[in-house]
This record gives sequence, structure tokens and C-alpha cells, in this order.
Amino acid sequence: MTASKYMTLEEAISTFVLDGSSLALGLAQETLIPFAAGWEIMRQSRRDLTLIGPISDILFDQMIGAGCVRWVRSAWVGNVITGSGYNFRRAVESGTLEIEDYSNLSLAMALQAGALGVPFLPTYTALGSDLFQTNPSLNKIVCPFTGQVLTAVAALNPDVAIVHVQRSDEQGNAHAWGNLGMTREACLAAEQVILTCEEIVPAEVISSDPNRVVVPGFRVVAVVQAPWGAYPSPVPGYYNRDHQAFLEYQEASLTPESFASWLESRVVAPKDYDSYLELIGKTRLAELVPKVSAPSAVVDFGY
Repeated sequence: MTASKYMTLEEAISTFVLDGSSLALGLAQETLIPFAAGWEIMRQSRRDLTLIGPISDILFDQMIGAGCVRWVRSAWVGNVITGSGYNFRRAVESGTLEIEDYSNLSLAMALQAGALGVPFLPTYTALGSDLFQTNPSLNKIVCPFTGQVLTAVAALNPDVAIVHVQRSDEQGNAHAWGNLGMTREACLAAEQVILTCEEIVPAEVISSDPNRVVVPGFRVVAVVQAPWGAYPSPVPGYYNRDHQAFLEYQEASLTPESFASWLESRVVAPKDYDSYLELIGKTRLAELVPKVSAPSAVVDFGY
């Protein structure tokens, strides 16, 4: 039996997320964003990080505002309800943040190339755009078979992918469902994977549905049980998006001073993410629990 990889969130971040690391986060687009892990990174004051993700939500903006980030490789950074992130904009305008612009597709292909172990993948995407002006990881090549001009997307291999899932066993074999975006690609491209999950289940639960395994356990270095660990983003089957939280953050991040106040009250003062959830309150969280059940059809792997 493989040894348990169970850790506390504090242990996982302190052990595997070092200053200067490149991190893939928020890979399932607007769902399953690992807020608990991101806030622990902020709490531990990591610095000079590179963040990699697609339409990267307010977690990127928060980590930028907290001074954790030097580079962003992304298609967009902001608030999915209100627009571009204020901390992101201020950091770019002041020159304290470097960015590489991707489209969602080109970022997915960069991670897929990393997962395949090849230096790049060819595609038609980005041709005719100005992404080549801001992203040295994109180049134009000529197909040796057809003579067509293509985009070469350089591989990305993050130091760590941090992924929130619905359930995992203690060895890191995990189930996730809903929109996965580029989660699988990032988990296979990254040097290490940290999993946060709503619940830890017996290995038999995972092996009963092998097609739903988002990442094999041998890729995972830490498994953290973190109920509500993606709040305020949604986790299909567990809780819905807290739209009000995104509106509140828009106001809280409007100025450097208001963001500093938010950071102190929401991230620094609570000793951990559970303490933060206590501030939100059980009543508000309970309102986000799905009222309608929509299970999938039964699958039989009999032989």
C-alpha cells in the first residue's frame, strides 16, 4: 500500500511552494479555484512567484495585491463579474508585474506540450493577432509537410500545479467533474501536484470510477482535505458561486488602501481558511449548497 500523502494545508504550502516557484492555478476556468491554497500562500508571504492560468479569477488579483507575484502567464486576470482586476492593473502600470499574454487555447496547448514532453506544439491559433508582440513563447514556423505558416507554442512545465477537486484518496488519486478546463494538462505538465479536496474517500471509491480520475496519484505530492476550499468559486455538486463575494471584492480592491484593509481582515487576521469561513457564517454558506440533485447515470465496469 502506498504511503499516505495527507498533509495540512500549511504543511503542503510550506514544503512545496518556494519563493520564485511557477504555479499553475485556477485551471478549470471559473470553477474549482483553489482559494484556500492561494490564501495560505499569501499568509506565508511567498514572493517572486509566476502564476499560470487561463481566465484567471480574483485569486490571481489577490495574490498580486499581496505582493506574492512577479510574473503572470495568462489570458486574462480579473473579476468574472465586474471586469479587470484592480491590483493587476496597478501592478502592470507601475512596472512591478511582468506578463505574458496568451489566449486560453494557446495556454492549454503550452501545458499540453509540457505534458507530452515535447518542446512545442503547432497550431493555427494566434495568427493575425498581436500576441506575438507580448509573448516570446509564441513563434511562427513553416510546416515541413504543407508549407503553411503555423504558430509554435512553447511548452510550459510549472513547478507546482495546485488543484481543487471534489474527492481524493490519501494517495492522491482524485475525482473531479464539471468543467475541467486545462486541469489534466497542467497536472501532467507540472513537476509536482498539490491537491486540495472537499473530502478524502477510501481508495475503493476512486477505483470504482477510473475514467473520472483527473490525475494519477503518483503525480501528487500532497493531499489536503479542505472543505469549501474553492469558495467563493463553485464546486459542482457541493456548492454554487457566491456572487456577492465577488461584488464585495470589487469594492474592497478599488484602492490600495481598501485592499490592504481587506487583506488584513480576511487573510492575515484569521489563523487559517477555516477561521475565515467562520467569518462568512454558516447561514450564508448553507444558501450556496445545491437545492437540486442531478446525479449522473450509473456506469458499470463489470467484466
